[in-house]
Amino acid sequence: MTICHIVLFKFRADASSAVREEFLTQIKTLKSLPCVKSQRLVVGGPSITEPMEKSKGFQYALVSYHEDQTALAAYQASSEHERVTHTYFIPYREDLIRFDFEVDSVDEPLLGF
Repeated sequence: MTICHIVLFKFRADASSAVREEFLTQIKTLKSLPCVKSQRLVVGGPSITEPMEKSKGFQYALVSYHEDQTALAAYQASSEHERVTHTYFIPYREDLIRFDFEVDSVDEPLLGF
């Protein structure tokens, strides 16, 4: 089984571009955690969705893969995840959406697993 973890991030308007750039740099380091399956963690943004209103103001997205719910829980509880989110996002946060789901076993080959 593979778990797909998706997070959408929305920064407050007063968060500088330097803060946002450092957030992107730091959050990408989480792919090295052993609980991230095959180091598959992708972060992107800002959103290029047109019209922009369809993004509901969310600027960045993260997609990561984990072996199972235990691995996802380990990711969430890791000191590195805690450091990155509490230093580079939480103080500047306007909103966040998290969505996790189990990838159907017939779709796993599409992910290269």
